[in-house]
Amino acid sequence: MKFAFSVAMRFLLSSKAQTLLIILGISIGVSVQLFIGLLIQGLQIDLVDSTIGNSSQVTIISTRDDRTIMDWQELIQRLEESALMTDITVVSPVLESPVFIVSTETSPSVIYRGLDFDRADAIYGIKDRVLQGSLPGRNEVLIGKELSEELELLIGQTITVLSSEGRTHQLVISGIFDLRVAGLNRSWVLGTLETAQTIAEKEGRISAIEMQVLEVFDADIIAASLAGAIEVDGIRVDNWKDQNQQLLSGLQGQSISSLMIQVFVIIAVALGISSILVITVVQKSRQIGILKAMGVTDRTASLVFLFEGALIGIGGAIVGVLLGLGLSIAFTTFALGPDGEPVVGLYLNYGFIALSGLIAFGASVIAAVIPARRSARLTPVEVIRNG
Repeated sequence: MKFAFSVAMRFLLSSKAQTLLIILGISIGVSVQLFIGLLIQGLQIDLVDSTIGNSSQVTIISTRDDRTIMDWQELIQRLEESALMTDITVVSPVLESPVFIVSTETSPSVIYRGLDFDRADAIYGIKDRVLQGSLPGRNEVLIGKELSEELELLIGQTITVLSSEGRTHQLVISGIFDLRVAGLNRSWVLGTLETAQTIAEKEGRISAIEMQVLEVFDADIIAASLAGAIEVDGIRVDNWKDQNQQLLSGLQGQSISSLMIQVFVIIAVALGISSILVITVVQKSRQIGILKAMGVTDRTASLVFLFEGALIGIGGAIVGVLLGLGLSIAFTTFALGPDGEPVVGLYLNYGFIALSGLIAFGASVIAAVIPARRSARLTPVEVIRNG
């Protein structure tokens, strides 16, 4: 085996230009595979984060006629004391109530969301998204940026809201928020849970318990486990995956297209390596015939080309990984959006990076099997006869 390795090194070094060309071909294939894979993964992470990263991923909602949950403090306590909390990162109660802002000419309909801001901030990041003013207290409200601009509302101004029960309430604007989603900025007004209960006349009740989970794509499994563990009448456990089937289909399509591109890149690389090594067998047939005449076995002759494939694969994988990472870093550095942030974030999946290198190495070794078998069948008599 040591002899086969030394012969393989000698063959590679005797044709340095050809060897470098093969390594360059492998490295380009690996870099393309790695760049596309990391780009698609980054795109998916950004897409998931922008759509459900700052929203409830598992939600307990009421199925009662009044759409409220009673004894919710006890329910939250049970959740936080259960083994399922190892998979849940945030538990936050909310009471939603539709209201009309009647102190303006248009009287738009909005959703008043009563929150426990200490808990809800872990989901929505509200404290960091208050552009002006402060978080609301009793009988105060946060309004969205777009809503404040359209209705020309200012901090400190008092607005009148009309509840679905037909009662009016005076609220003071304590601040203006920007959740970076124009629809939410127009349709949500945020206040304390106690104020929402007063407006909706639902003292001591909430409409939902919102949660975020450790592994986003396990939300359906966690929701099913919660439904089995809670066993409370009049509630249902929803999850973001059941509510976003189109998004999941899009992500699945991206993954499949990325995988197909990577597979074809690897096939192209393997065919290129195999073709060049077959030519190498022809080029080195005289040397192989001499070695066999000196007693080298067919197995050793085969190992020479398998070692060549392995060495080329290692070199191409290392250079390809470095080149792919360089392309990814360059893309996130120069491909910027209007806000100066990268169009697609760079997320280094070290497992995927290592797998890309291993696949390139494996493809190189497999590609060397055909020339290895051809060299094994080569006989000294054939070499002498063909010159």
